[in-house]
Amino acid sequence: MSSTQIPAETLWPAPAKLNLFLHVTGRRPDGFHDLQTLFQLIDLADTIGITVREDGLIERPGGPAGVTPEEDLTVRAARALQAASGARLGATLRVVKRIPMGGGLGGGSSDAATVLLVLDRLWGCGLGIERLAELGLALGSDVPVFVRGTSAWGSGRGEALVPVELPQWHYVIVHPGVAVPTARVFQAPELTRNTPLITIRAFFGSGGRNDCEPVVRAMYPEVADALDWLSRHAPARLTGTGSCIFARCASAAEAERIAARVPDSWRSFVARGLNVSPLREKLQF
Repeated sequence: MSSTQIPAETLWPAPAKLNLFLHVTGRRPDGFHDLQTLFQLIDLADTIGITVREDGLIERPGGPAGVTPEEDLTVRAARALQAASGARLGATLRVVKRIPMGGGLGGGSSDAATVLLVLDRLWGCGLGIERLAELGLALGSDVPVFVRGTSAWGSGRGEALVPVELPQWHYVIVHPGVAVPTARVFQAPELTRNTPLITIRAFFGSGGRNDCEPVVRAMYPEVADALDWLSRHAPARLTGTGSCIFARCASAAEAERIAARVPDSWRSFVARGLNVSPLREKLQF
């Protein structure tokens, strides 16, 4: 590729997700846990700026505070794609964060998935969705749902996915100002790990629960306070291992009304549920 063919920076969305429920159904021999969950994509998103390079280098001059390029999942994703495809091109990556880190919204995983999908296209690798999802799983259990780009019923580590068409619900999301490390929650001895399997129909009948919620409540008083506050306005639930909590609202207006009351010490977001990722729509696959 000559320098005249290399495009300027292009901007790509990396949407967040909610876990509408999260059941931990067992331990796995590989050290992970078996789960059941329903991933709801939402229109809260990071933006990834990507510029192709001829020299093969992967750099990330702009990204979240406190995360070095070597730790950043976008850099790791780009390098994994290089190794898997033999691509000789590189990329400059710029990450503009809107999704809170350590909030259970999947921001880092979504950022990684965006890099895998976009660079596969820009570098001409042609690995395809199945192989990209495999690469993503090595980076994090939530990466495959963002690679596939639809709201989905998840099992296994969360990588066994069945697309689900959900109503266009609206949500109010509260971030109580703390980050929750996923590993700490899953290592907690008090975490319930034997929840019986349920069906999609059973979930829509009962609503399920988040097995991580009691553990996170006990570990992080800030999350417990936020859950208690939001529960006074609408049924509230933790997403993933937290720290963000959410409530489904009857309308965008209701979500806006609740968000306007959120204490100033917390952040709030109003989001619309999506069945298809905006990245998938942009890449047209």
